[in-house]
Amino acid sequence: MDHFIYRDGTLHAEDVPVSRIADEVGTPFYLYSTATLVRHYRLFDEALDGMPHLVCYAMKAASNQAILRTLAAEGAGMDVVSGGEYARAVAAGVPGDRIVFSGVGKTEAEIAQALAGGIRQFNVESEPEMQQISRIAAQMGKTVPITIRVNPDVDAKTHAKISTGKSENKFGIPIDRAREVYALAASLPGLDVIGIDVHIGSQLTDLAPFELAYRKVADLTEVLRADGHDIRRLDLGGGLGIPYARSNETPPLPSDFGALIKRTVGHLDCEVEIEPGRLIAGNAGLLVSRVIYVKQGADRQFLILDGAMNDLIRPAMYDAHHDIVPVVEPDAGIEQVAYDVVGPVCESGDTFAKGRTMPPLAADDLVAFRSAGAYGAVMASEYNSRPLVPEVLVKGDHYAVIRPRPTFDEMINRDTIPAWL
Repeated sequence: MDHFIYRDGTLHAEDVPVSRIADEVGTPFYLYSTATLVRHYRLFDEALDGMPHLVCYAMKAASNQAILRTLAAEGAGMDVVSGGEYARAVAAGVPGDRIVFSGVGKTEAEIAQALAGGIRQFNVESEPEMQQISRIAAQMGKTVPITIRVNPDVDAKTHAKISTGKSENKFGIPIDRAREVYALAASLPGLDVIGIDVHIGSQLTDLAPFELAYRKVADLTEVLRADGHDIRRLDLGGGLGIPYARSNETPPLPSDFGALIKRTVGHLDCEVEIEPGRLIAGNAGLLVSRVIYVKQGADRQFLILDGAMNDLIRPAMYDAHHDIVPVVEPDAGIEQVAYDVVGPVCESGDTFAKGRTMPPLAADDLVAFRSAGAYGAVMASEYNSRPLVPEVLVKGDHYAVIRPRPTFDEMINRDTIPAWL
């Protein structure tokens, strides 16, 4: 469920007409609904009610300060994967004891940054990283909580580029080496080995891979406890998919996910962390764009938009589907037209959809890409020297621009001319 609905013949974000924002801000732009963000966070929090837990929002999905502050005010923790994301979380008012640092390539500077500023835990992905954290923590006179990410060799049955839990993926340590790696961790200074971390992928639409992975984690917990480790926290990752409005995608609900967690690891008396990102932010956002031209090709019509692949890379990178809907509500029963929906970037890959049936559209009409709140603005670039698009947040009957569109001069002035020129 989201809070983007047709009312009085036009698409609204909560109580604000999308067309009004387009006229005042210009297109393209990202548009987020506060009510949807909050609702989705609360669904996860309520799903784990009755067991000690923390919902850590995966910031890589969407990391604007306004989004982070909205979720932090609800009590969310943050899952960060870089020093920049750590700095963003802190700037949004998230205390260190609610920040989890993940990722395979934490640098010395990032480790020191988190140790100095405060951290809930490092999710450790390798022995060299573990030794690096130990060395830096000891130098700083600190003891830091860690979990170790195990790779359970579970096929998440998702897109290959967002699958993270198979043996050939770069993430974590093989689960069959866990005992020796935990023994090494326990011998190193500056480390408090508190738990296990697992994350098998993104956009999962079936609970079965989660269940297989979590049962392996439960078994491992018992083994490690028998070895003398005080396993008291399980970071179970995220990855629950969202409905991108295709009939064959019906992801489970957060309540189903929570019930699975309670069923598989609830008996272990561990604190549980989960790290949802897409399901909190995905359907809370739109990308709004305007039609530049309708072009008749040799055997198809092209709907050419002012939004492009540099604004929303998912279709080009993952062949991802997004529903594209007119902002003005179409008449019931109107005959549909097939379009190749494209942007103005000079790449054939700048294609959002091929043969997409939609109501007839004309130049200057507005369209909205649904389910664009996650992995949209955060993955945008200035390719073709196109400015990063604005981000807008709606709450009730008002909105705010939470990232302005840079001017050409601002973009150019970031460059530095060497003295010899």
